[in-house]
Order: sequence, then C-alpha cells, then structure tokens
Amino acid sequence: MQLGELKILSGNANQALAQEICDNIGIPLCDVTLKRFPDGEIFVKINENVRGKDVFIIQPTSPPANDHLMELLIMIDAAKRASARRITAVLPFFGYARQDRKDQPRVPITAKLVANILVTAGAERVLTMDLHASQIQGFFDIPVDHLYAVSVFYDYLKKYQDKKLMVISPDVGGVKMGSAYSDLFDGGFGFIVKRRKDSENVKATSLVGDVKDREVLIVDDMTETAGTLIAAAELLKENGALSVRAAVSHCMLSEKGYKRLSETDLIDELITTNSAPIDSKGLPITILSIGNILTEAIIRINEHRSITKLFKIKGF
Repeated sequence: MQLGELKILSGNANQALAQEICDNIGIPLCDVTLKRFPDGEIFVKINENVRGKDVFIIQPTSPPANDHLMELLIMIDAAKRASARRITAVLPFFGYARQDRKDQPRVPITAKLVANILVTAGAERVLTMDLHASQIQGFFDIPVDHLYAVSVFYDYLKKYQDKKLMVISPDVGGVKMGSAYSDLFDGGFGFIVKRRKDSENVKATSLVGDVKDREVLIVDDMTETAGTLIAAAELLKENGALSVRAAVSHCMLSEKGYKRLSETDLIDELITTNSAPIDSKGLPITILSIGNILTEAIIRINEHRSITKLFKIKGF
C-alpha cells in the first residue's frame, strides 16, 4: 500500500465530507490556510509538505459555485508549485455541467471551459459523481473516474423492494438513469414529458407509464428549486400514485426550493447525498453519505487498482 504518500486537502465547499474520508482512511486532513483579501481575492497556503505526495483535493463546485471553483483552482496551483507528485481534483458535484452543449445561438459550452481550466491549473486526474451529462468525461484530456450514487441509494431503498417501486424519470433526458434504477428494483419504469417555462418553473405535460396504486420513486441527478420534482409529483398523484419519493444525487436547494417543499405534501420523502452540505430544515429530507464510496475510490486510485468493483450492485 502507498497510503504514506497520500494527502487529502479540502476547500470550504464540503470540509465535513473531506474529514469523513480522512477518518475512514485513518489520516489527518491536510492543514490548509484559506482566507480572503479585503477585495475578495482568495489566498491559499498549504501548511504541510506535499512534495512527491499523491494529493487529492476535495471540493464540490456547489453554490457559491464561482467561489468554490476558484478555491479549487488556486489549491491545485498551490499543490503543483509545491511539487506534488500527482494532483487529483475530487468534485463530488461538478458545477456548470448543465451547460454541456450549444443549444442556442451565441451561448458557451461552460462545462468544457471548466474542464480546460482544471487541466490548465494542474489537475492530472478527476474523480466525480453523477455528472449531469456523461459525455462531459470526454471534455477532459486527463483520466476521469465517474462514480454513481446508485449504490448508496440502493442500500437505503432496498427495504422497499418488495413493493416493486415504480421508477419515474422526471424528464426525457433522465430515461437512461431511470431505467438503470428500475432494473435494480425489478419494478416498472416510466417518464414524464415536461415543458420548461423558465429557469425556475416547469410544467409536467404528460406521463408515460401506469402509476395507479403504485409506490413511485422519482430519480434525478440534481435539484435546486424543486420545480421539476413538485410538478412531476403533482402529475403522479393525479394519476393515482400511492406515494412519491425522490432520489436526487445532488441537492443544491435554494431558498425558493426550500419554500416550495415546505408548502407541499406531494413529495413524501426527498432522498439525497452529502455531495454538498445540505440542511433538511425539518423537511422530509434524508441525507445519505457518499464518504465510503469516495474513500474506496481514493484508496484504489492511490494504489493504482481498478475501481470497477465500485460499480457492482446486487452482486452483478
């Protein structure tokens, strides 16, 4: 094992998750000074020797995305200039992933831009989870290890397996993800066709699949305003669903999202991960830890072992 050469750093985005990973491995979190100059510029100093070390920087680019992205870039540069042997950027949540294609005139492909910046800063490997679009892996010219939260959700949701959960994708774009969950739970599968009014409001227009008298699980990669989830839940309940749960990999709830969830009882439970810090605020939100799966991935990368085992669920 090469764990003696491993160093884990963290920015301000999710230090609790970084500490959990360190506790799992049995090493201390690397001492890093992160502060702001009076004009808001970020200052970083690594207070330990990382020369020749295998450095992993834990930093989801969750809200405020720009601040956390800049922290990550500056930490990468600091580690590179401190002669780290290899630098892996660990982004449990990869921000800007929704801007992955040019779907309108004169708009950027920001996911590609962020990939370029990370590589330019000095990242030699990326470890991430449940990208909004899998093709973003191809935006990088360095290795990308893409993990999936489905194993974490399955461990929690398998208690409902005897009910044969009906899995629903809240939009056509999530059909592949939803189908994978459906196979796990040996239940039915369907999807909703939605129409987006603006960035915060959607209308669920039609449902493909029979949910009458079924326990329903909505699966999605992220939510911010909860607009898609609530619109989907409303349509599902109208069509006879007994209960509606939602499994969402990345929960970046804004104040509007919290407000919407507090004003409705359409969603019986929102299940998410700690890819970014989240406060349930007394709402029916269940937070599952991805610390164990990230820990195992980091150890395997450090030891130059395959991470294929992490994708196996139900013995397959």
